[in-house]
Amino acid sequence: MVSCPTDAISFRVQSRSGRRQNHDLQRRQLLLSLGSASIGAALLCVAPNFHLTQPLHIRPPGTSEEDLLSKCIRCGECARACPTGVIQPSYSLAEWKGLLTPALQTRLGYCDYSCTLCGQVCPTGAIAKLTLQKKQNKVIGIAHIDKNRCIPYAQGRDCIVCEEMCPVPEKAVKLDEKTVVHPNGEVSKVLLPRVIQDLCIGCGICEYKCPVVGVAAIRVYPASMIVNE
Repeated sequence: MVSCPTDAISFRVQSRSGRRQNHDLQRRQLLLSLGSASIGAALLCVAPNFHLTQPLHIRPPGTSEEDLLSKCIRCGECARACPTGVIQPSYSLAEWKGLLTPALQTRLGYCDYSCTLCGQVCPTGAIAKLTLQKKQNKVIGIAHIDKNRCIPYAQGRDCIVCEEMCPVPEKAVKLDEKTVVHPNGEVSKVLLPRVIQDLCIGCGICEYKCPVVGVAAIRVYPASMIVNE
């Protein structure tokens, strides 16, 4: 015969108020769970109705929206191979069909002018294998300057980072000298950056290197979203 171990079973007396508190807590947890599930279901139902005629993402060079949607298997090889970390999986609900497809986050990194790795490692051809020359001439976006945030425009002080960092041999960012009168009456000459849209390929190094804190003063957008300045 096996004896029962000491203190193997214990009993606890719970007051009515304690039972009521546990009941209320469980009820709140249940309601929160049901609410979260309802919201999730609603979003899933609404998501297919979000349709954008133009993609909001900058895509890797050598691909198209159609190729990504039909060929990309979301393996993440392009993101792992990217030396600057600019390629990130898309999490946009508005573009649910492109979920987890590669997109360029140009505040986090930039498309290296001398790199073609993403096309080399793509196993399905969703990103084409480009020669370096073809890659360097591939327009994936166009930079746009926000003059309300740009240091020379907004503060009247020189900042030429975007022009210096532009890898395009002809320089897609030009500097125009302008005389500025400061609030204290002082007059000085400031170099104002200007994007040459016909030369910009959208690599994003200007946005990545922009010294403005937070959202950059120069950002890369899909070419279809930019109008002539």
